[in-house]
Amino acid sequence: MTTPTIELKPTSHPLSDAEREAILASPGFGRHFTDNMVTVRWTEGRGWHDAQLVPYAPLSMDPANMTLHYAQTIFEGLKAYRQADGTVATFRPEANAERFQTSARRIAMPEVPVDLFIAACDALVQQDKAWVPSTGEASLYLRPFMIAAEVGLGVKPANEYLFIVIASPAGAYFPGGVKPVSVWLSEEYVRAVKGGTGAAKTGGNYAASLVAQAEAAQHGCDQVVWLDAVEHRWIEEMGGMNLYFVYAQEDGSRKIVTPELTGSLLPGITRDSLLKIARDLGYEAVEGRISTEDWKRDNENGTLLEVFACGTAAVITPVGSVKSARHHWTQGDGEPGEVTMKLRRALLDLQTGQAPDPHGWMHPLG
Repeated sequence: MTTPTIELKPTSHPLSDAEREAILASPGFGRHFTDNMVTVRWTEGRGWHDAQLVPYAPLSMDPANMTLHYAQTIFEGLKAYRQADGTVATFRPEANAERFQTSARRIAMPEVPVDLFIAACDALVQQDKAWVPSTGEASLYLRPFMIAAEVGLGVKPANEYLFIVIASPAGAYFPGGVKPVSVWLSEEYVRAVKGGTGAAKTGGNYAASLVAQAEAAQHGCDQVVWLDAVEHRWIEEMGGMNLYFVYAQEDGSRKIVTPELTGSLLPGITRDSLLKIARDLGYEAVEGRISTEDWKRDNENGTLLEVFACGTAAVITPVGSVKSARHHWTQGDGEPGEVTMKLRRALLDLQTGQAPDPHGWMHPLG
């Protein structure tokens, strides 16, 4: 089927320059949205159609919409950055498009063609380019998502879907300087199992995580760390982010390890990018298995120097302390590590056009 062209029907009443600039001065995260959005429909037998850029507005939904009952919903997150020369570029949109297809297959939804996914993001960023911040680490966060649009209570894949892209300006995640977080090792709850939906970016995974995040908060921790569902000892993810461990080698070099993808972890795009950037910087960077015992022992003997999480929203977040039902320890000296900060700076410099883009990850929009 032919990929539809996006028809431009932008709002005739955009926010004033003064109102927009006031928001961009302190946008927070996910609290304000740009003037427009993109919508594309899919119908069984017809495929993708009615692709439009339209004013940002509420959705009208029947109470029996199948998404509300059976949670056929997936989403992505990527960012547009103001470049050093004033132009705008998105970071690895094709990787998000491909992961969106993987999520769709797992949740029995139609796959959005990669070119349509990227065209929808491009159209919105081009139309609302004035919303892309131009200061520091701020960016325009894009949220492509898809929901079932069929009305009915039969338990089956829907025969209609709606793909939407919205955008929200995002300020620096750490406006006062990078601060390490405290984490709670969740030994009661699990995020996902092999064969489940852990590798899909679907809303149900996040709903299931909220009780464990609340438990972490009850124990005075900022975030939850997920363990494997079988032995409850192998490190998987931190909240909605991937984890990295930095080890000292006998020759004085540093080795960087991230938990391997087992089918229950989300294959993070920032995770994948940092594996490559770390190697570009001369580090050994590998995927492997790390247990809670390994983490505690290697921190105590000094071979595990740093731990950090990574994701689209925060880029890189250092881990400063760890707590479980039986243990509590400070990671390293409790401060952001040298390798952590070096990787964070390298990734941000690439994304904002301050450094070369050897892998061709930036998607320029002019």
